Amino acid sequence: MIIERSITPYIVHSEDSVLNALHKITANKERIVFCVNAHGVLEGSFSDGDFRRWIVDNPDIDLEASAVQASNRQVRSGRITGTPQDWKPLFSGAVTHLPLVDARGHLVAIAIDRSDVMSIGKHRIGEGQPAFVIAEIGNNHNGSVELAKELVDLAAEAGADAVKFQLRDMDALYRQSGAATAGEDLGAQYTLDLLSRFSLPAEKLFEAFDHARSRGIEVMCTPWDSPSVQALVDYGVHGLKIASADLTNHELLRDAGSRGIPLILSTGMSREDEIRETTHLLRNLGTNFAMLHCQSTYPAPFKDVNLAYMDRLGKITETIVGYSGHERGFHVPVAAVARGARIIEKHFTVDRDMEGNDHKVSLLPDEFAEMMRQIRDVESAMGSSAPRQVSTGEMMNRVTLAKSLVASRPLAAGTLLTAEDVAVKSPGRGLQPNVLPQLLGRTIRRDMEEGDFFFHGDLADVVPSGRDFTFRRPWGLPVRYHDHAKLIADCTPDFLEFHFSYKDLDIDTESVFSKPLDMGFTTHLPDLFAGDFLVDLSSFEKDVWERSISEVQRTVDITRSLGRWFTREDEPIMVVTMGGFTKDRHLDPPARADKYQRIAEALKRLDTSGVRIAAQTLPPYPWLMGGQQFHNLFLDPRDTADFAASTGTALCLDVSHSKLAANFLNMPFSEAVELLAPHTIHLHLVDATGVDGEGVQVAEGEVDWAALAGQLDRLAPGVSFIPEIWQGHVNNGEGFWTALDRLEQWF
Repeated sequence: MIIERSITPYIVHSEDSVLNALHKITANKERIVFCVNAHGVLEGSFSDGDFRRWIVDNPDIDLEASAVQASNRQVRSGRITGTPQDWKPLFSGAVTHLPLVDARGHLVAIAIDRSDVMSIGKHRIGEGQPAFVIAEIGNNHNGSVELAKELVDLAAEAGADAVKFQLRDMDALYRQSGAATAGEDLGAQYTLDLLSRFSLPAEKLFEAFDHARSRGIEVMCTPWDSPSVQALVDYGVHGLKIASADLTNHELLRDAGSRGIPLILSTGMSREDEIRETTHLLRNLGTNFAMLHCQSTYPAPFKDVNLAYMDRLGKITETIVGYSGHERGFHVPVAAVARGARIIEKHFTVDRDMEGNDHKVSLLPDEFAEMMRQIRDVESAMGSSAPRQVSTGEMMNRVTLAKSLVASRPLAAGTLLTAEDVAVKSPGRGLQPNVLPQLLGRTIRRDMEEGDFFFHGDLADVVPSGRDFTFRRPWGLPVRYHDHAKLIADCTPDFLEFHFSYKDLDIDTESVFSKPLDMGFTTHLPDLFAGDFLVDLSSFEKDVWERSISEVQRTVDITRSLGRWFTREDEPIMVVTMGGFTKDRHLDPPARADKYQRIAEALKRLDTSGVRIAAQTLPPYPWLMGGQQFHNLFLDPRDTADFAASTGTALCLDVSHSKLAANFLNMPFSEAVELLAPHTIHLHLVDATGVDGEGVQVAEGEVDWAALAGQLDRLAPGVSFIPEIWQGHVNNGEGFWTALDRLEQWF
């Protein structure tokens, strides 16, 4: 049973509409919300079933009717002062969510009849969720509140989800009132001596708890006795941790397990029959709990860790399983996550040489931070058992490294293809070699030179082609020097956008154009320069910064000189990827400010007369030089908009990039557009999926194009655009024509 105290996702106000209630049900994925009045008093429940019944009773459906009208007004509820045992009988096959109210009827929590998920504060723990990682401070503060607060700060900076302490009432806990008497065994005598000197009383410990909450990190604590349970409940902790030593302490378990607070229990030093017994006890209490596999030696030998037991522990307890580690290093917890651990607990200190056993098996702050990075990397790498898909990065490398079917000799339209007409050559821009049987016997509809690629369009009876499109704003095509004439043979765009390679910058335009074209143009800075050089105007390496300025200036000069080949007199836009990438991880947000300032200084060095620079918005994980890297600047719409406003730098809003960034930041894309569009002078229209699926065909990704078009009409009317579909230029622009066909209905 889960006791959910973060109830905002589950409530609607009685005057809210049925439509709003349905949106909330969709968002919380629990298929139910509860209606409360203006004072928070429970008035009813609204579920999928309630909605269906309401429709039957109200055939003239009005989704703007108040949610309470469609709700179940006879909803069952429990008292928040009760126990899980009191609430359990109120569940049935149909009732899986029980609202918990106070004496005045205010909804204060929701009990959910599940054991496969757990909520501790804002963290949801279970299958499909990130591992919940606990920095076990314990008594490593060595009796100092100030050190306890410092450890909290360091744990938060290292990326821990929670910090955990220990609370003991020494008089209630030990038979000699906490005294380290000469009559105890040596181990007990040593432990008692440490505890008598280093334990913090509740009121001091709560100072550290308050500090943790101010830092936004979750607080947990291990109570070693019933008075400590009561103190922690009174403070309002969101979860209790039961130490391995108390897994068989049924009196303490009954006390802690009856408080409606999630429990996490370590299983070190316990036999399997004892684990089963404790599981049975907590199930009967209705407690929401998780079990941590644990080897209680300090440090634990690797041969004794036995991570494979986590699988069996999950089967016999039928609950969430994690790992509490006391071994050296942090590679074992990373492996535990790979084996399915949903919770990780690891001791944390500032100095392993301090007095006390726990320090010896603790991680230092930089080690804990590296463990967090590796855990999150492993989680990302775990993936799923779904059928294999080719990633965006692989698709790009496939174009470069794979082979294609090409014409082995000049072919005239109308030729019936035979094996002698087709060869296999690199690169992989065209049909893969395994498609040869489908290609042979087809009649080619176009003239082909030797070496020309065959494309999927050659397997189809109808292929999209260029035409004159109609839009409310100027539209263009992304082109290279070598293919621009072919792409505009059947259409007249308002402008062309030249996506330069660094070698294109050396081409004499006299060899490209014979007369001026009756249209405008824009350009795009090369993504890569000779010597694997990437422009980075934010770099603090002098040589990199100076060369970046030089390459941008050279491209500006070439852009300016192109004007003689176009009749439109508008100043051309030049799209620039400004830099700020890293190779191993994203920068912490505070580090961005200095790099933005460095870009501002670089822009002042440029002569951009006659050219409008547009900083391109960027994705979180760009595909550069054959692999994935990390963008940091022009990623977050908030600091991007701030930079644009403070420096007067215009933006090129790349919809795919910014959608990926919004997904990465857990920000609604509409919110990102509201921030970016007012500073935008140019658009790249293309779809996106996830956090790194860029270049997706329009209407085949996650962008809500109708909503986006409305926003852009309002915030950036008349701003020009191109359809920047990845590989959209192949087969005479097939991808571009498909995108433009689809975009016409919205733009």
